[in-house]
Amino acid sequence: MQGPPEIRNVGVVKNVVLIQSGAVASATASDGRTRDRVAQLLLERGAATAAELGSELGLSPAAIRKHLDAMLGEHLVETREVRHQGPRGRGRPAKAFVLTPAAREAFPHFYDGIAMAALRWIAQRHGPDAVSEFAASQVAALEERCRTAMLEAGEDPIARAEALAEVLTAEGYAANASTIASGGQLCQHHCPVAHVAAEFPQLCDAETAVISRLIGTHVQRLATIAHGDEVCTTHIPSRAQNRNHG
Repeated sequence: MQGPPEIRNVGVVKNVVLIQSGAVASATASDGRTRDRVAQLLLERGAATAAELGSELGLSPAAIRKHLDAMLGEHLVETREVRHQGPRGRGRPAKAFVLTPAAREAFPHFYDGIAMAALRWIAQRHGPDAVSEFAASQVAALEERCRTAMLEAGEDPIARAEALAEVLTAEGYAANASTIASGGQLCQHHCPVAHVAAEFPQLCDAETAVISRLIGTHVQRLATIAHGDEVCTTHIPSRAQNRNHG
């Protein structure tokens, strides 16, 4: 979801380096920067193995595991078993790393408290429909900015989804689009108002409606960060499915 311009900064909050000196201070600062890069990459991908992270960041397996072990100890990442399509080989199953809710808190979620209070007041005084109207008004400016940036995207829904992902990334959503067997998929790896949307799903509904209008077809929201998922995932049907749906 998009809020006031000032909440769109999703840069990782840097580790505070306590008073240190010499090589120790330099090494600690370097470690902090590397962990910031690991956190940003996990935010963008949703999940990644140690090998994938090391390859992306140009680090050896030993170096990347040192950082991941430290982040595990600080409860900033957790592991998930990688699902294999075929028979599993010998040895330990691969593990993917994902950010914990505590780590996501390092990415700014400004004004959650006052936004929650304001929406509760609106709901109590004017009902849930008023909340929906408010949510629609909040994403109107985002929709206009995206529409302007997508003028050259053409008519194909998947191509439009890819163009939309680029715009949303610039807006702070860490988005990407991909083609799957049933059409396409738009993923947003960050939601600036996830805590508010958890109580007021009208915010997610308004955003989904914007995505549908911008892509030019009906879409289906499959998962949201607001409801505990790692990524906000929106399914975009193929042209054949659109014809059947119509």
